[in-house]
Amino acid sequence: MLQTKKSYIAITTILVLTFFAANFVYPKFLKLLPEVPFKLGLDLQGGTHLIYQADLTNIEEAERGEAMEGLKDVIEKRVNLFGVSEPVVQIQGEKLIVEMAGVIDPAEAIKQIGKTPFLEFREQKENYQEIVEKNKKTLEAGGTEKDLEDPFQPTQLNGRYLKNAAVVFSQVTSLPQISLEFNEEGAKLFEELTAKNVGKSLAIYLDGTPISAPVVQEKISGGKAQITGKFTLQEAKDLARNLNAGALPVPISLISQETVGPILGKISLEKSLKAGFYGFLTVILFMILVYRLPGLIASLALAIYVIFVLSLFKIISVTLTLAGIAGFILSIGMAVDANVLIFSRMREELREGKNFSQSVEEGFKRAWPSIRDGNLTTLLVAAILFSVGTSFIKGFALTLSIGILVSMFSAIAVTRNFLKSFEGTRLEKIKWLW
Repeated sequence: MLQTKKSYIAITTILVLTFFAANFVYPKFLKLLPEVPFKLGLDLQGGTHLIYQADLTNIEEAERGEAMEGLKDVIEKRVNLFGVSEPVVQIQGEKLIVEMAGVIDPAEAIKQIGKTPFLEFREQKENYQEIVEKNKKTLEAGGTEKDLEDPFQPTQLNGRYLKNAAVVFSQVTSLPQISLEFNEEGAKLFEELTAKNVGKSLAIYLDGTPISAPVVQEKISGGKAQITGKFTLQEAKDLARNLNAGALPVPISLISQETVGPILGKISLEKSLKAGFYGFLTVILFMILVYRLPGLIASLALAIYVIFVLSLFKIISVTLTLAGIAGFILSIGMAVDANVLIFSRMREELREGKNFSQSVEEGFKRAWPSIRDGNLTTLLVAAILFSVGTSFIKGFALTLSIGILVSMFSAIAVTRNFLKSFEGTRLEKIKWLW
Protein backbone atom coordinates (compact mmCIF):
# COMPACT_ATOMS: atom_id res chain seq x y z
CA MET A 1 0.00 0.00 0.00
CA LEU A 2 2.87 2.36 0.82
CA GLN A 3 4.39 1.77 -2.62
CA THR A 4 1.01 2.38 -4.28
CA LYS A 5 0.60 5.64 -2.34
CA LYS A 6 4.04 6.79 -3.52
CA SER A 7 3.00 5.98 -7.09
CA TYR A 8 -0.16 8.08 -6.72
CA ILE A 9 1.90 11.03 -5.44
CA ALA A 10 4.37 10.65 -8.31
CA ILE A 11 1.53 10.43 -10.86
CA THR A 12 -0.11 13.56 -9.43
CA THR A 13 3.22 15.43 -9.66
CA ILE A 14 3.76 14.26 -13.25
CA LEU A 15 0.23 15.30 -14.29
CA VAL A 16 0.62 18.75 -12.72
CA LEU A 17 3.93 19.26 -14.52
CA THR A 18 2.33 18.02 -17.74
CA PHE A 19 -0.51 20.51 -17.32
CA PHE A 20 1.87 23.47 -17.05
CA ALA A 21 4.13 22.11 -19.81
CA ALA A 22 1.11 21.76 -22.12
CA ASN A 23 0.12 25.36 -21.41
CA PHE A 24 3.67 26.43 -22.16
CA VAL A 25 3.67 24.55 -25.47
CA TYR A 26 0.21 25.85 -26.42
CA PRO A 27 -0.43 28.99 -24.30
CA LYS A 28 -3.59 29.89 -26.22
CA PHE A 29 -5.36 27.07 -24.39
CA LEU A 30 -5.69 28.73 -20.96
CA LYS A 31 -3.20 31.62 -21.26
CA LEU A 32 -1.59 30.83 -17.90
CA LEU A 33 1.96 31.21 -19.17
CA PRO A 34 3.61 33.75 -21.51
CA GLU A 35 3.62 32.83 -25.18
CA VAL A 36 7.05 31.77 -26.44
CA PRO A 37 7.07 30.86 -30.15
CA PHE A 38 8.96 27.89 -31.52
CA LYS A 39 12.18 28.88 -33.25
CA LEU A 40 11.89 27.74 -36.87
CA GLY A 41 14.81 27.16 -39.20
CA LEU A 42 15.41 28.36 -42.72
CA ASP A 43 13.61 25.49 -44.44
CA LEU A 44 10.43 25.99 -42.40
CA GLN A 45 10.28 29.76 -41.99
CA GLY A 46 11.83 30.74 -45.29
CA GLY A 47 14.87 32.99 -45.73
CA THR A 48 18.24 33.16 -47.43
CA HIS A 49 21.17 30.72 -47.60
CA LEU A 50 24.48 32.31 -48.63
CA ILE A 51 27.96 30.90 -49.20
CA TYR A 52 30.96 33.26 -49.20
CA GLN A 53 34.56 32.62 -50.23
CA ALA A 54 37.17 34.41 -48.09
CA ASP A 55 40.40 35.64 -49.69
CA LEU A 56 43.17 34.79 -47.23
CA THR A 57 46.11 35.19 -49.61
CA ASN A 58 47.48 38.17 -47.62
CA ILE A 59 47.02 36.48 -44.24
CA GLU A 60 49.71 34.32 -42.68
CA GLU A 61 48.86 30.65 -42.24
CA ALA A 62 48.99 30.81 -38.44
CA GLU A 63 46.56 33.76 -38.35
CA ARG A 64 43.97 32.47 -40.81
CA GLY A 65 41.88 30.68 -38.20
CA GLU A 66 41.63 33.79 -36.03
CA ALA A 67 40.86 35.95 -39.06
CA MET A 68 38.00 33.66 -40.09
CA GLU A 69 36.60 33.62 -36.53
CA GLY A 70 36.74 37.41 -36.39
CA LEU A 71 35.05 37.67 -39.77
CA LYS A 72 32.32 35.32 -38.56
CA ASP A 73 31.66 37.49 -35.49
CA VAL A 74 31.43 40.64 -37.59
CA ILE A 75 29.03 39.08 -40.10
CA GLU A 76 26.79 37.85 -37.25
CA LYS A 77 26.63 41.44 -35.96
CA ARG A 78 25.91 42.78 -39.43
CA VAL A 79 23.09 40.33 -40.12
CA ASN A 80 21.45 41.12 -36.78
CA LEU A 81 21.11 44.75 -37.87
CA PHE A 82 18.37 43.55 -40.23
CA GLY A 83 16.21 42.01 -37.50
CA VAL A 84 17.44 38.47 -38.09
CA SER A 85 17.40 36.60 -34.79
CA GLU A 86 20.48 34.47 -34.17
CA PRO A 87 21.70 33.94 -37.75
CA VAL A 88 23.56 30.71 -38.42
CA VAL A 89 27.10 31.52 -39.57
CA GLN A 90 29.45 28.59 -40.07
CA ILE A 91 33.07 28.31 -41.11
CA GLN A 92 34.01 25.57 -43.56
CA GLY A 93 37.66 25.97 -44.49
CA GLU A 94 37.92 29.31 -46.31
CA LYS A 95 34.15 29.48 -46.84
CA LEU A 96 31.48 31.13 -44.72
CA ILE A 97 27.93 29.75 -44.77
CA VAL A 98 25.29 32.26 -43.69
CA GLU A 99 21.68 31.23 -43.04
CA MET A 100 19.16 34.00 -42.37
CA ALA A 101 15.74 32.63 -41.46
CA GLY A 102 12.90 35.11 -41.99
CA VAL A 103 15.15 37.82 -43.50
CA ILE A 104 13.08 40.62 -45.02
CA ASP A 105 15.51 42.12 -47.54
CA PRO A 106 18.19 39.61 -48.59
CA ALA A 107 19.62 41.93 -51.25
CA GLU A 108 20.43 44.64 -48.71
CA ALA A 109 21.81 42.08 -46.25
CA ILE A 110 24.08 40.68 -48.97
CA LYS A 111 25.30 44.20 -49.73
CA GLN A 112 26.14 44.89 -46.08
CA ILE A 113 27.78 41.50 -45.47
CA GLY A 114 30.10 42.08 -48.39
CA LYS A 115 31.74 45.10 -46.77
CA THR A 116 35.17 44.82 -45.18
CA PRO A 117 34.94 44.92 -41.35
CA PHE A 118 35.65 48.45 -40.15
CA LEU A 119 37.31 49.33 -36.84
CA GLU A 120 37.52 52.92 -35.59
CA PHE A 121 38.39 54.92 -32.48
CA ARG A 122 36.09 57.74 -31.39
CA GLU A 123 36.54 60.53 -28.85
CA GLN A 124 34.00 62.29 -26.66
CA LYS A 125 32.01 65.14 -28.15
CA GLU A 126 32.26 68.56 -26.50
CA ASN A 127 28.77 68.21 -25.04
CA TYR A 128 29.38 64.58 -24.04
CA GLN A 129 27.86 64.88 -20.56
CA GLU A 130 24.74 66.61 -21.87
CA ILE A 131 24.19 63.84 -24.41
CA VAL A 132 24.65 61.16 -21.72
CA GLU A 133 22.04 62.84 -19.49
CA LYS A 134 19.69 63.25 -22.45
CA ASN A 135 20.06 59.58 -23.38
CA LYS A 136 19.38 58.57 -19.79
CA LYS A 137 16.12 60.54 -19.78
CA THR A 138 15.17 59.06 -23.14
CA LEU A 139 15.57 55.53 -21.79
CA GLU A 140 13.63 56.38 -18.62
CA ALA A 141 10.81 57.69 -20.82
CA GLY A 142 10.57 54.35 -22.61
CA GLY A 143 12.82 55.08 -25.57
CA THR A 144 15.01 52.50 -27.30
CA GLU A 145 18.69 52.48 -28.30
CA LYS A 146 17.68 53.71 -31.76
CA ASP A 147 16.46 56.95 -30.16
CA LEU A 148 19.80 57.67 -28.47
CA GLU A 149 22.42 60.10 -29.71
CA ASP A 150 26.00 58.89 -30.01
CA PRO A 151 28.11 60.82 -27.47
CA PHE A 152 31.32 60.02 -29.39
CA GLN A 153 32.66 61.52 -32.63
CA PRO A 154 34.96 59.87 -35.22
CA THR A 155 38.71 60.42 -35.32
CA GLN A 156 41.38 59.68 -37.92
CA LEU A 157 42.46 56.52 -36.08
CA ASN A 158 40.88 53.32 -37.40
CA GLY A 159 41.66 49.67 -38.06
CA ARG A 160 43.98 50.55 -40.95
CA TYR A 161 46.65 51.49 -38.43
CA LEU A 162 46.23 48.59 -35.99
CA LYS A 163 49.02 46.06 -36.37
CA ASN A 164 47.91 43.48 -33.85
CA ALA A 165 45.61 42.82 -30.87
CA ALA A 166 46.29 40.07 -28.33
CA VAL A 167 45.07 38.83 -24.95
CA VAL A 168 47.45 39.47 -22.02
CA PHE A 169 47.08 39.20 -18.25
CA SER A 170 47.56 41.93 -15.68
CA GLN A 171 50.56 41.36 -13.42
CA VAL A 172 48.66 42.96 -10.54
CA THR A 173 45.16 41.48 -10.79
CA SER A 174 45.82 38.53 -13.16
CA LEU A 175 42.71 39.58 -15.08
CA PRO A 176 42.70 39.33 -18.90
CA GLN A 177 43.37 42.54 -20.86
CA ILE A 178 43.70 43.47 -24.51
CA SER A 179 47.10 44.53 -25.83
CA LEU A 180 47.05 46.79 -28.92
CA GLU A 181 49.96 47.43 -31.26
CA PHE A 182 49.80 50.11 -33.99
CA ASN A 183 51.99 50.64 -37.00
CA GLU A 184 54.26 53.70 -37.20
CA GLU A 185 51.61 56.08 -38.53
CA GLY A 186 48.98 54.71 -36.17
CA ALA A 187 51.32 55.13 -33.20
CA LYS A 188 51.61 58.86 -33.90
CA LEU A 189 47.84 59.26 -34.25
CA PHE A 190 47.24 57.28 -31.08
CA GLU A 191 49.76 59.37 -29.12
CA GLU A 192 48.08 62.60 -30.24
CA LEU A 193 44.63 61.22 -29.51
CA THR A 194 45.48 60.02 -25.99
CA ALA A 195 47.28 63.26 -25.13
CA LYS A 196 44.18 65.17 -26.15
CA ASN A 197 41.77 62.95 -24.17
CA VAL A 198 43.47 62.28 -20.81
CA GLY A 199 40.76 61.54 -18.23
CA LYS A 200 38.15 60.95 -20.92
CA SER A 201 36.73 57.83 -22.54
CA LEU A 202 38.11 56.72 -25.88
CA ALA A 203 35.54 54.47 -27.54
CA ILE A 204 36.37 51.58 -29.85
CA TYR A 205 33.76 50.87 -32.53
CA LEU A 206 33.46 47.86 -34.79
CA ASP A 207 31.08 48.31 -37.73
CA GLY A 208 29.57 51.36 -36.04
CA THR A 209 28.83 49.49 -32.79
CA PRO A 210 30.76 50.34 -29.58
CA ILE A 211 32.59 47.34 -28.14
CA SER A 212 34.71 49.10 -25.50
CA ALA A 213 35.14 52.60 -24.03
CA PRO A 214 38.23 52.68 -21.77
CA VAL A 215 39.26 55.84 -19.93
CA VAL A 216 42.61 57.33 -21.01
CA GLN A 217 44.87 57.57 -17.97
CA GLU A 218 47.84 59.29 -19.64
CA LYS A 219 49.43 60.06 -23.01
CA ILE A 220 50.54 56.81 -24.62
CA SER A 221 53.66 56.73 -26.78
CA GLY A 222 55.33 53.89 -28.63
CA GLY A 223 52.28 52.62 -30.48
CA LYS A 224 51.22 50.16 -27.79
CA ALA A 225 48.25 50.28 -25.45
CA GLN A 226 46.10 48.08 -23.25
CA ILE A 227 42.35 47.89 -22.84
CA THR A 228 41.47 47.05 -19.25
CA GLY A 229 38.08 46.09 -17.92
CA LYS A 230 36.15 43.36 -16.17
CA PHE A 231 36.58 40.87 -19.01
CA THR A 232 36.23 37.13 -18.75
CA LEU A 233 38.89 35.21 -20.64
CA GLN A 234 36.43 34.36 -23.41
CA GLU A 235 35.24 37.98 -23.68
CA ALA A 236 38.87 39.12 -23.95
CA LYS A 237 39.55 36.55 -26.68
CA ASP A 238 36.44 37.60 -28.58
CA LEU A 239 37.35 41.28 -28.32
CA ALA A 240 40.92 40.67 -29.53
CA ARG A 241 39.60 38.59 -32.40
CA ASN A 242 37.14 41.33 -33.38
CA LEU A 243 39.90 43.95 -33.27
CA ASN A 244 42.11 41.83 -35.49
CA ALA A 245 39.21 41.28 -37.85
CA GLY A 246 38.93 45.01 -38.28
CA ALA A 247 42.69 45.43 -38.59
CA LEU A 248 43.21 42.60 -41.08
CA PRO A 249 41.05 43.10 -44.18
CA VAL A 250 39.63 39.76 -45.31
CA PRO A 251 37.81 40.26 -48.60
CA ILE A 252 34.88 37.90 -49.20
CA SER A 253 32.91 37.17 -52.35
CA LEU A 254 29.46 35.64 -52.70
CA ILE A 255 29.68 32.33 -54.61
CA SER A 256 26.22 30.89 -53.92
CA GLN A 257 22.79 32.20 -52.98
CA GLU A 258 19.59 30.27 -52.35
CA THR A 259 16.30 31.82 -51.28
CA VAL A 260 13.57 29.78 -49.60
CA GLY A 261 10.15 31.45 -49.85
CA PRO A 262 7.89 31.59 -46.79
CA ILE A 263 5.16 29.76 -48.71
CA LEU A 264 7.48 26.82 -49.43
CA GLY A 265 8.58 26.81 -45.80
CA LYS A 266 4.95 26.82 -44.63
CA ILE A 267 4.11 23.87 -46.86
CA SER A 268 7.12 21.96 -45.51
CA LEU A 269 6.07 22.69 -41.92
CA GLU A 270 2.48 21.55 -42.54
CA LYS A 271 3.67 18.32 -44.16
CA SER A 272 6.10 17.68 -41.31
CA LEU A 273 3.43 18.19 -38.65
CA LYS A 274 0.98 15.97 -40.57
CA ALA A 275 3.61 13.22 -40.85
CA GLY A 276 4.36 13.48 -37.14
CA PHE A 277 0.65 13.37 -36.21
CA TYR A 278 -0.08 10.31 -38.33
CA GLY A 279 3.03 8.59 -37.04
CA PHE A 280 2.00 9.32 -33.46
CA LEU A 281 -1.52 7.92 -33.99
CA THR A 282 -0.13 4.82 -35.70
CA VAL A 283 2.18 4.10 -32.77
CA ILE A 284 -0.67 4.55 -30.26
CA LEU A 285 -2.98 2.24 -32.25
CA PHE A 286 -0.27 -0.43 -32.47
CA MET A 287 0.50 -0.29 -28.74
CA ILE A 288 -3.17 -0.57 -27.69
CA LEU A 289 -3.94 -3.45 -30.09
CA VAL A 290 -0.85 -5.46 -29.17
CA TYR A 291 -0.38 -4.68 -25.46
CA ARG A 292 -3.95 -3.73 -24.41
CA LEU A 293 -4.01 -1.90 -21.06
CA PRO A 294 -0.21 -1.49 -20.85
CA GLY A 295 -0.39 -0.18 -24.41
CA LEU A 296 -2.94 2.41 -23.30
CA ILE A 297 -0.67 3.38 -20.41
CA ALA A 298 2.26 3.64 -22.81
CA SER A 299 0.20 5.87 -25.11
CA LEU A 300 -0.58 8.21 -22.21
CA ALA A 301 3.12 8.23 -21.24
CA LEU A 302 3.96 8.94 -24.88
CA ALA A 303 1.62 11.96 -24.94
CA ILE A 304 3.30 13.26 -21.77
CA TYR A 305 6.67 12.61 -23.39
CA VAL A 306 5.74 14.66 -26.48
CA ILE A 307 4.56 17.58 -24.32
CA PHE A 308 7.77 17.58 -22.25
CA VAL A 309 10.02 17.41 -25.32
CA LEU A 310 8.19 20.26 -27.09
CA SER A 311 8.41 22.42 -23.96
CA LEU A 312 12.17 21.71 -23.77
CA PHE A 313 12.52 22.80 -27.41
CA LYS A 314 11.05 26.15 -26.39
CA ILE A 315 13.00 26.49 -23.15
CA ILE A 316 16.44 25.88 -24.67
CA SER A 317 15.50 27.62 -27.94
CA VAL A 318 16.09 24.70 -30.32
CA THR A 319 15.95 25.74 -33.97
CA LEU A 320 13.45 23.38 -35.60
CA THR A 321 14.26 22.35 -39.15
CA LEU A 322 12.88 19.51 -41.28
CA ALA A 323 15.83 17.40 -40.16
CA GLY A 324 15.19 18.36 -36.53
CA ILE A 325 11.53 17.36 -36.74
CA ALA A 326 12.64 14.05 -38.30
CA GLY A 327 14.92 13.47 -35.31
CA PHE A 328 12.03 14.22 -32.93
CA ILE A 329 9.67 11.81 -34.75
CA LEU A 330 12.37 9.12 -34.67
CA SER A 331 12.77 9.67 -30.93
CA ILE A 332 9.05 8.89 -30.49
CA GLY A 333 9.76 5.45 -31.89
CA MET A 334 12.70 5.11 -29.51
CA ALA A 335 10.43 6.07 -26.58
CA VAL A 336 7.92 3.36 -27.54
CA ASP A 337 10.74 0.86 -27.97
CA ALA A 338 11.53 1.09 -24.25
CA ASN A 339 7.90 0.34 -23.36
CA VAL A 340 7.84 -2.64 -25.76
CA LEU A 341 10.84 -4.17 -23.99
CA ILE A 342 9.30 -3.61 -20.56
CA PHE A 343 5.88 -5.03 -21.46
CA SER A 344 7.38 -8.06 -23.22
CA ARG A 345 9.39 -8.87 -20.09
CA MET A 346 6.26 -8.39 -17.95
CA ARG A 347 4.33 -10.88 -20.08
CA GLU A 348 7.06 -13.46 -19.67
CA GLU A 349 6.97 -13.06 -15.88
CA LEU A 350 3.16 -13.32 -15.77
CA ARG A 351 3.26 -16.49 -17.87
CA GLU A 352 5.66 -18.01 -15.36
CA GLY A 353 2.99 -17.56 -12.68
CA LYS A 354 4.39 -14.55 -10.82
CA ASN A 355 1.98 -12.00 -9.38
CA PHE A 356 1.42 -8.56 -10.89
CA SER A 357 3.75 -6.67 -8.54
CA GLN A 358 6.62 -9.09 -9.10
CA SER A 359 6.07 -9.04 -12.86
CA VAL A 360 6.26 -5.26 -12.98
CA GLU A 361 9.47 -5.18 -10.94
CA GLU A 362 11.13 -7.96 -12.93
CA GLY A 363 9.94 -6.48 -16.23
CA PHE A 364 11.68 -3.18 -15.54
CA LYS A 365 14.72 -4.83 -13.99
CA ARG A 366 15.31 -7.18 -16.93
CA ALA A 367 14.47 -4.63 -19.64
CA TRP A 368 16.61 -1.81 -18.27
CA PRO A 369 20.03 -3.07 -19.53
CA SER A 370 18.66 -3.34 -23.08
CA ILE A 371 17.00 0.10 -22.86
CA ARG A 372 20.16 1.66 -21.44
CA ASP A 373 22.54 0.14 -23.98
CA GLY A 374 20.27 0.85 -26.96
CA ASN A 375 19.81 4.49 -25.99
CA LEU A 376 23.48 5.06 -25.14
CA THR A 377 24.66 3.72 -28.50
CA THR A 378 22.15 5.95 -30.29
CA LEU A 379 23.30 8.94 -28.20
CA LEU A 380 26.90 8.14 -29.13
CA VAL A 381 26.06 8.20 -32.84
CA ALA A 382 24.06 11.44 -32.35
CA ALA A 383 27.06 13.02 -30.61
CA ILE A 384 29.30 12.12 -33.55
CA LEU A 385 26.78 13.55 -36.02
CA PHE A 386 26.53 16.75 -33.97
CA SER A 387 30.30 17.20 -33.78
CA VAL A 388 31.12 16.66 -37.47
CA GLY A 389 27.84 17.37 -39.29
CA THR A 390 26.49 20.51 -40.96
CA SER A 391 23.73 22.65 -39.44
CA PHE A 392 20.87 20.43 -40.65
CA ILE A 393 22.57 17.25 -39.44
CA LYS A 394 23.30 18.92 -36.11
CA GLY A 395 19.61 19.80 -35.79
CA PHE A 396 18.67 16.16 -36.36
CA ALA A 397 21.24 14.96 -33.81
CA LEU A 398 20.19 17.52 -31.19
CA THR A 399 16.45 16.82 -31.31
CA LEU A 400 17.08 13.07 -31.39
CA SER A 401 19.36 13.32 -28.32
CA ILE A 402 16.86 15.41 -26.36
CA GLY A 403 14.09 12.99 -27.28
CA ILE A 404 16.09 9.94 -26.20
CA LEU A 405 17.01 11.47 -22.83
CA VAL A 406 13.39 12.39 -22.12
CA SER A 407 12.21 8.96 -23.32
CA MET A 408 14.36 7.28 -20.67
CA PHE A 409 12.65 9.44 -18.03
CA SER A 410 9.26 8.66 -19.59
CA ALA A 411 9.82 4.91 -19.52
CA ILE A 412 11.25 4.74 -16.02
CA ALA A 413 9.31 7.45 -14.15
CA VAL A 414 6.00 7.80 -16.01
CA THR A 415 5.21 4.28 -17.25
CA ARG A 416 6.52 2.62 -14.09
CA ASN A 417 4.39 4.73 -11.74
CA PHE A 418 1.27 4.28 -13.86
CA LEU A 419 1.72 0.48 -13.74
CA LYS A 420 2.43 0.56 -10.00
CA SER A 421 -0.86 2.39 -9.41
CA PHE A 422 -2.76 -0.75 -10.46
CA GLU A 423 -1.22 -2.88 -7.70
CA GLY A 424 -3.88 -4.13 -5.31
CA THR A 425 -6.79 -3.21 -7.62
CA ARG A 426 -9.33 -5.51 -9.31
CA LEU A 427 -7.81 -4.80 -12.70
CA GLU A 428 -4.58 -6.40 -11.53
CA LYS A 429 -6.25 -9.81 -11.48
CA ILE A 430 -7.69 -9.64 -15.01
CA LYS A 431 -4.88 -11.44 -16.86
CA TRP A 432 -6.34 -10.66 -20.32
CA LEU A 433 -5.67 -6.94 -19.82
CA TRP A 434 -1.97 -7.55 -19.25
